[in-house]
Amino acid sequence: MTGGDYYVFLTESESEQICSHLQLSRSWFRRRYLKRLEDGELVLASGDDNRCIFLDDKGHCRVYPVRPLQCRTYPFWPELAGNARAWLSEARRCEGINQGEAIPITTIRRKVNACIDQEGRG
Repeated sequence: MTGGDYYVFLTESESEQICSHLQLSRSWFRRRYLKRLEDGELVLASGDDNRCIFLDDKGHCRVYPVRPLQCRTYPFWPELAGNARAWLSEARRCEGINQGEAIPITTIRRKVNACIDQEGRG
C-alpha cells in the first residue's frame, strides 16, 4: 500500500525485477514508478488515488510474480504478527485478515523471519 503514511519500500534488486517483468527501460521505470524519500529510501510512487501504483482497477497486482518482500510477507510483519492489538487494528483496514483458512505457524514464522532478515540487510 502506498500514499498517506504508507509506503512500499524496495531494494534495488526488487526494483530491477519489477522493471524487467514490465519490460521497461530502467530510466522510464524510475521516472514513472519510483520515488526517493528524504532519507534516501526507495519506494513505489502512489497512484492518483493514493493506492499502490501497480494495483489495477479490480485491485489486482500487476507485478504479483515479482512483488516486493514487503508485499509477499504482508500481513505477517513482526510489528503486526507479534502484537494482538496491532493485528486487530490492521484487520479493520484489510478485509483479508482473519478470513479464509488458518495459516500454519511455520509459514508465518518463515514470512516474519524473511522480513526481519531483509531489514537487517537494509
